Amino acid sequence: MFDPVLNALPAFAGFFLTAVALLAAFLALYVVVTPYNEMALIRAGNDAAAVSLGGAIVGFALPIAVSVAVSHNLYAMLGWGVVAGGVQLLAYIVARFALPTLNEAIPQGRLAAGIFLASLSIGVGILNAGCIV
Repeated sequence: MFDPVLNALPAFAGFFLTAVALLAAFLALYVVVTPYNEMALIRAGNDAAAVSLGGAIVGFALPIAVSVAVSHNLYAMLGWGVVAGGVQLLAYIVARFALPTLNEAIPQGRLAAGIFLASLSIGVGILNAGCIV
């Protein structure tokens, strides 16, 4: 009864640990690219930073999940993870040009900026996930 699940556990563990490692690497890079420290802002109760970073996490996780479902190959998953991270970082850079005050708005706790950035990240993540073949 549980044989298929037990037999698939090593593959599950490999994909899950790789996905978590990709997420951690993306977060480390994202925090370096942004000119403000999201974690410090979140610890201080900044809702805009929490919403913004949460959107980036979801926007990155969506294509990773699809890459696992579509590829069934760790190397392809890693490749799509690099693509997804690049697309998310590019979306943030474009948002900074579209809203030049974004870098001040998030640290000041302006929730509208956080919601916009989160929505952009999630929207781009959905499109990115849909384009994985």
